[in-house]
Parts: sequence; structure tokens; C-alpha cells
Amino acid sequence: MPKFNVRRAALVGSLAGVLSACETAPERDPAALTLAVPAQWREAASVQEPVAGWLAGFGDEQLNALIRVGLAENFDLLSAAARVDAAREQAVIAGSGRWPQLSFVPGYQRGDADGRQSVESGAFSALFSASWELDVWGRIKAAQTGQEREADATGADYAAARLSLAAAIAQTYFEWLEAQWQAEVAAQSVKDRRVIVDLIRGRFNRGLTRGLDLRLALTDLANAEAQSASALNGVQILAKRLQSLIARYPDGELAGRRALPETPQALAVGLPAELLTRRPDIAAAFRRLAAADARLESAQKALLPRVTLTGSGGTSTPALADIVDPRSAAWNLAAGLAQPLFTGDRLQADIRLNEARVRDAYQQYQSVALNAFREVEQALAAEARLRDQERALREAVEQTEASRKLAVYSYQQGLIEILTLLDSYRSTLNAQSAHLAVRRQLLTNRINLYLALGGPV
Repeated sequence: MPKFNVRRAALVGSLAGVLSACETAPERDPAALTLAVPAQWREAASVQEPVAGWLAGFGDEQLNALIRVGLAENFDLLSAAARVDAAREQAVIAGSGRWPQLSFVPGYQRGDADGRQSVESGAFSALFSASWELDVWGRIKAAQTGQEREADATGADYAAARLSLAAAIAQTYFEWLEAQWQAEVAAQSVKDRRVIVDLIRGRFNRGLTRGLDLRLALTDLANAEAQSASALNGVQILAKRLQSLIARYPDGELAGRRALPETPQALAVGLPAELLTRRPDIAAAFRRLAAADARLESAQKALLPRVTLTGSGGTSTPALADIVDPRSAAWNLAAGLAQPLFTGDRLQADIRLNEARVRDAYQQYQSVALNAFREVEQALAAEARLRDQERALREAVEQTEASRKLAVYSYQQGLIEILTLLDSYRSTLNAQSAHLAVRRQLLTNRINLYLALGGPV
């Protein structure tokens, strides 16, 4: 009686394994997340369809030209394109087992008959073999599907890389423009400090001011010259970085000097749920989840019997002319059925391994989606704060320029100390520099928003 129970349990287990192996990969919904996705963005004032081609909104033809060159010639992007091609060919390789495998081996063999090299003989041969696993259960097809989904994910990675490169070129370009204007502001500050030094030196020569005032003015001039040199160094660093992004030798010889463009006012963000199908990195993570599902299906179907057809044949004859005679050919054809019975838990472990990989891919998908939502909300929130900051700094620039002129007049009249005069110049420089920086930050944040939304270039 116990033996019967054991046999029955083994039979039930085998049937359960076969039935589970017949299951196909589930149909996934990109919106099937464990986190709650709101109907609208929290920081968006209005909901519109995202505008296609965000690059055109800046109206800068030089930027457009740089991005076109970068997308065509950047080495990292070309490498990513090669990975897409490799992944597609890997999918072809994965599916090749669904087709008959044929081989043909012609040959010639020569030797002696009695071992004393007195009688030599030779024979021509033409042998072929064929094998074909009938993919009855779809095991090979599932493996091929998994590799195709992986190739799709690699293609989405390439789309994400294109978008990231375009954003990096645009951001570096705006940083380069800002650096040129920062250098201009620093150079103007040096000129203004020299005027102050000349003013104080003249007053010192006439005995109207102390030597300490002249020393303080000269120190301030030296600091301004150092700041100007640092600003010029920043220009060449950014120019070389921009050249590297567009696959040009980084010699720093990059023409173009223009004002920073205004940040486009139109802000179209769409709906949060649309992000799941629009952003390429989310699409890549979702397709890798589908690939993991297909590989699990293939591992489960490895428990099922495999049906194979094999054939071989050919001829061997001393006369080359007889090798094409069909009467001298011999052949055989066989059909086989192979059912795994005991593999040391290898097949079951492979199933558990792929189940773990499915869980991992699902959590990775959710993590990528959550990070994408954060990036959009963060960029939307920063937009309003940066605009407020830009307005305040614009006002600060106007006030410091007015106070600097008043400070020069007051110092000439002996109403203020030299430190107050020098501080007014520093305040003007700092306000101008901060205003340029926040204008560039607005542009950078807008690009970050476009990047987070996943819109096309």
C-alpha cells in the first residue's frame, strides 16, 4: 500500500509539472503598479498633450546643428546602436532551433591496404546529416520571444540614449553660453575696479585719501582679475566638453557667442499614466519584464517531452564519377521522443531561477517608473521656484547697479568709506553673476523636464 501511494504521488507530481509547463507567459499591463498613480501631476497648472520636438522651442539654430551632429556621430551613441543590432541578431540565433539543421561533409581518404605501402587505395565520400526538433510545446519559440523582447528593450535603451545625449548637448551648450557671459561680466568688473583704483590713486596723490584705501582697492582689483581668469577657464572647459559630445577633437575652438535664450513659456506635460508608455527607459524596463516572462515559459516547457527527427546518409566510392550515382547512396531516417525524468533538480532550479528573475524585473520596472514620476514632479516644482528666483535677481541687478553709481558719487564727496564703495561693486558683480546662473538653471530645468517626460527631440 505505501508503494502505491508513492507511485501515485510521483504520477500526480509529474502531471502537475506537465500542466504547469503548458502555461504561457502572462499578458502584462504597463499600468499594473503597486503604487498609486494620480490622475494629474501635482505641480502642473494645466494638462495638455506634450509638444513634439521640444528642441525647436528654444529657437537656436546653432544648438539644433550641434545636436544633429551629436546624434549622428557621438561614439557612445554609435556603440549603443551596435548593441541594438547585436541584440536583434541574438534573437535570430535563439530562434534558429525551430528550423531543420542540415550539414554536408564531402571528403577523400587515402591509405595502404596491407600496411606495407605496396597496395594503396582511396575513396571519395559525400555525407549529410539532418536534425529537427519539432517545437510542439513552443519551448524554443518562448526562448526566441524572450530574446526578441530583450532586443526591444535594447532598442528602447538606444532611444533613451539619444534623448539623453540631446539633452546633455543642450545643457552643456547653455552652460557654455552662460560661461561666456560670466566671463564678460568678470572682465567688465576688472575694468570697473581699475577705474576705482585710478580714482583712489589720484585722490591719494593729492592727499585726499589714505594709503589703506589704495591698498584695499588694489587687493579688490587683484581678486577681480583672478575671478576673470577663472571664468575664462570655465569657458574653455565647457567648449571642450561640448566638442567631445559631438565627436569633435576638443581643441576649444568653438565659434558662437550669443545671449541666453528665454525659457519657452508653453509647458505641456500630459498625464502621469501616459509616462509609462512614452518614456523610453520605462519601456525598456517593461520589455525586460516581458523577456523574463518568456524565459520562464521556456524553462517550464523544458519539462515536456521533446520530439526530434534525425536523418543521415551519403556515399563512399573509389571513383569520383560514382559519387553522384543515387544507387550507391545509403540513408536512414529516425524519429525520437525524449522525456526528462531525473536531472538532479536542474530543470526545476532553472524554473525557480527564472521566477526570481521575473520578480526582480517587475520590481525594477516599478523602480524605474517611480523614479520617472519623481523626476517630472521635481522639474515641475523647480520651474515655478526658479522663475520667482529669476525675477528677484533681476530686481537685485537693477538695484545694485543703481547703488554702485550712488556709492561712487558718495565716496567722491567723502560721505562713505572705501569698504562701502568696494562692497557695492562686489554686490553688483554677484547679482549679475547670480542672475545669469539662474537664467541658465531655468533652461537646464526645462530640458530636465523634457527629458523626464520622454518627448522626442
